[in-house]
Formats: sequence, C-alpha cells, structure tokens
Amino acid sequence: MKVLQLCNKPPYPPVDGGTIAMNSITQGLLGEKCLVRVLSVCSDKHPVNKALLTEDYIEKTRFESVYIDLNIKILDALLSLFLGESYNVKRYESKDFSMKLVSILKAEEFDIIHVESIFLTPYLPLIRRYSNAKVVLRAHNVEHLIWKRVAKCTKNIFKRWYIKKLYLALRLYELEHIGKYDGIACITHKDVDYFKSNGCKRPIESIPFGIIAPDIMDNVDEEPNSLFHIGSMDWIPNLEAVDWFLNEVWNKVHAELPMARLYLAGRKMPQHLMKMDCPNVSVIGEVPDAMYFIESKKINIVPLLSGSGIRVKIIEAMSVGKTVISTTVGAEGIDYTDGVDILIADTPEDFVRQIKRCLEDDDFCTTIGRNAFNLVATHYNNELLTKKLLSFYDALLDRDE
Repeated sequence: MKVLQLCNKPPYPPVDGGTIAMNSITQGLLGEKCLVRVLSVCSDKHPVNKALLTEDYIEKTRFESVYIDLNIKILDALLSLFLGESYNVKRYESKDFSMKLVSILKAEEFDIIHVESIFLTPYLPLIRRYSNAKVVLRAHNVEHLIWKRVAKCTKNIFKRWYIKKLYLALRLYELEHIGKYDGIACITHKDVDYFKSNGCKRPIESIPFGIIAPDIMDNVDEEPNSLFHIGSMDWIPNLEAVDWFLNEVWNKVHAELPMARLYLAGRKMPQHLMKMDCPNVSVIGEVPDAMYFIESKKINIVPLLSGSGIRVKIIEAMSVGKTVISTTVGAEGIDYTDGVDILIADTPEDFVRQIKRCLEDDDFCTTIGRNAFNLVATHYNNELLTKKLLSFYDALLDRDE
C-alpha cells in the first residue's frame, strides 16, 4: 500500500505528544511494508531539526518539508475575525506548500493520503484534483474543544472573548469540513461519539495512539518521593495546568509531605517558571532523553484543565510502569480504571490525598504502575493498532471495488 502522510509539523524526531503520535503511524506503516512518503509543514515554532533527522528516516520516508510562517499577525487575525473565518486554519494556507503537494501528486499515485490534523484541510481540494487516493483525516483531538476549555479558564475578559471567537470559528470549520474526508481515524472513542452526534456520516473509527514499548533502562535509579510533569510548555493547556498546580496545589502538598520534590520538564519552558523560587520544585526545561527522565522519577502528575484527544505522555509514563495522577480531563481518551491503573484527582485536595497515599504506601504505588504497564501493553500496542488502521484503509478502498 502506498501512503502519503501529510503532517502539520515535522514528525521526526518525535519530541512531543503530537510528533510521537505521528511518528508511531509512520513507523507502524513501514513495519507493515507499506511505502510511506512524508510531507510536512515546518515553522519557526516547529522547525526541522536537521541535526537529528537521520539518513535512515529520510531514505525510508522520502521526507520533505515546506516552511510556513505560522506566527500570529494581528491584522490577519482581525480580518479573519471580521470575516468569520478560522484563523487557526487560515494560517496554514501556503502557495509553497500547495506547489510541493501538487508536484508530488503529479509524479506519484497513492492509495491513501493520510492527513494529520484538521489544519491541513485547505489542501483537500488540491488533493481531489490531482489524486484518486482515499483521503483519511487523523483527528488527534476535537480541536475546537481545546479552545473552548481554554476560554473557560481564561480570566482576562478581552482575551476570553477573543479565544471564544476563535473556538466558535474553528468549531464551525471543523464540523463543516470533517465530512469531506473519505474516512476519519479518531484517537479516542469519545471523539468518534462527538463527531457522530454532530452529524458526521463518513466512515469513522477509533484508533488510539500506539506506542512502541521502550526498553526499561536497568541503569536508572528511581528517586524516592519524586513527582514530575513533562510536556511541551508552548501548548497552552500544559502551561495552564502547571501554573494551576503550583498556585493551588503544591503548597498544600509541601505542607503535608515536606520530603516530596516536584520536577518540571519540557520544551519551551517559560521564563516565569525558570526564574521561580518555589520550595522543593526543580524546573529542568527541555531534557536530552525524555524516557530517561521519566524512569528516574516516581509519580507522573498531569493536572490538565483543558485539552482534547489523548495525552501521549501519560501513555509513555505508563509504558515504563509509572504511577500517573491525572485530572479527568488529562486522562480523557484512555481506557483507564480509576484506582487500578491510574489515579484521578480533580481538586487540590484530591491531588494531596493521592500523592500522600502513593508516597506513604510504596506497595500501592507500585501496583498502580504495574497495572498501568499492563494496560498499555494490551491496549496501546503500536503493531496491533497499525493493523487496525490498515483494515480501516482497506475497507475504504474496497468501497470502490
């Protein structure tokens, strides 16, 4: 099967949840002997890291990228607001990307064109014009729900008003255009139900994020009483979550558990956190090896208040047997059982109680982590989920036979 994978940011090297999820698709398809070609947007926020882009990856995927200036431009944002357009999507429109896409489609035929994110939907008419391939949208999130939740948590009145406008325009665009794809591969059952309940009649399937289980590192010592959060800090829900946890939760944890230490890691760590002086909190920033960092700590804290889809970093932590304490929003999309393979906390008091139980009862904490490992091994195996994706592709192709 020949697949063209269109990505809204460089999927390699996999450095955040989105790129990890996209790369899992790439590697899974390659593992099933598919011929995969990757064309990606790159930007100032998400440039191509040539130093880490391996020759093997380029050879196997024939990787190419096109720069798009995704920086926010006030006049363009205001014009989109006036016209009722989704500025989130509008920013991705590019003549250069269009030209590169057309040149690929003219030179090569594909069975499937796999589109990562609703933001690349403006290129759908070009795909239809130059290709007979089935076009599948990989819906990592219900994108507009992220902005809806962000708006609810925003205190500044004007900023909240503007984000609400963004959310409403993106909602209209997303629900209007999702039915123009031949199929939709959602990352969670909840997203499938949402799109169906809002009128989507196209073939739609829940295919979770799959992980290639990492080898557990024998040379890593787990630090006692350690908590950690890891995630890209230029993603608004992560920044919002960490600020909330530090302001509303951490002092209560420190008062009850003075031996506990919190580590904050992730790309684009903001200066107000890097300069912060908070008791028993270490702000690391970007780490050279995320899995080494995860394995060196005890408990993963995920205090998300907004977001959609599935948190890849939770799956990663679970894959090496870490106990995760998350809000209900953070754990959305994961087939978890609270108190068995994850611990849910939605209030400061909940977080204090769950952290205290884990640090004071090591056997309990270890059991949660072991159950989390088993959950990932059975539900989020990338090889099995790739086969499910290929069956979905096959069903779409069979509709024309």
